[in-house]
Amino acid sequence: MHKTQENHKKVVLTGVTPSGTPHIGNYIGAIKPALDMAKSSAFDAYFFIADYHSLIKLWDASVRQQYIYEIAATWLALGLDPSKVIFYRQSDISEILELNWILTSIAAKGLLNRAHAYKAHVDENRAQENPDLDAGITMGLYNYPILMAADIIMFNADLVPVGKDQVQHIEIARDIANRFNHIYKTSLLKIPTAMVDESCQTIPGLDGRKMSKSYGNTIPLFAPSKKLRKLIMKIKTNSQAPEEPKSTEGCTIFSLYQQFASQEEIDHLADEYQKGIGWGQAKQILFEKIDEVLTPFREKYEHLLGNTHIIDNALEEGAKKARAIAKPLLSSIKQQIGI
Repeated sequence: MHKTQENHKKVVLTGVTPSGTPHIGNYIGAIKPALDMAKSSAFDAYFFIADYHSLIKLWDASVRQQYIYEIAATWLALGLDPSKVIFYRQSDISEILELNWILTSIAAKGLLNRAHAYKAHVDENRAQENPDLDAGITMGLYNYPILMAADIIMFNADLVPVGKDQVQHIEIARDIANRFNHIYKTSLLKIPTAMVDESCQTIPGLDGRKMSKSYGNTIPLFAPSKKLRKLIMKIKTNSQAPEEPKSTEGCTIFSLYQQFASQEEIDHLADEYQKGIGWGQAKQILFEKIDEVLTPFREKYEHLLGNTHIIDNALEEGAKKARAIAKPLLSSIKQQIGI
């Protein structure tokens, strides 16, 4: 069993919903920082694929399975060692779904009414003058924060790395855990804390806005070299001529380059900006650096997708370890509530 309580390590938990192919923004903003934490001796790290969460917006079974494999292959290709962390698929841990209902029974509706995703849909219906403000809203979307709370609470997570847009979900999880402890006069449920890395909040996409699938401005993490170069050449720039000095501030090319290059290389490119580098040349430098860094990972990724039994075995082993931790806590919770 994972000796979280004995060694007093902090438990850090990261989940990814299989709702699209991983892109460079995901890598910089979430995957790389999480992998760095997994290598630290200060943490017990949990990584999971949140496939039940994906049911809310993805109803194609074969596409979901493909995304599950792509996300798992991404983590493994980038160096996640399943023997040193707990790496599992959410749907393999039935205890999470039991806990989800237990938490649903005490979660305040008013709390969920304030959830950003739900409010955004309501506001959209209001803007379109739809008499039914809940049109198009499923109970899955409405209850999403409770399932996320169950994901976190099930493994006594201390820290949950998230972007600023997800902080509210951790606050909801905290509220639900505190409410449970208050109602049942216990301290059984650990109160999690959001972990926000300010330096990785906004990764620019091809059009300069935040890289996001919803904007269609992403660069797939393991795009083949030719496609990678083609996408990088599409990055939006201003109309400054090649001989003009250029600012690195707010420049998508430079921002992305900083995430892959050494400090010496970054300083050199900054000098070239001052000298008036052409945008085409700057894009070529960015492409070559990203391609150099990602090619060995891409080869591992493609090997894993061609041998999905390796992924299946890793997730199966991870599920065994995860359930060995979830079962005793769920048993204690059920005893506490009289079931």
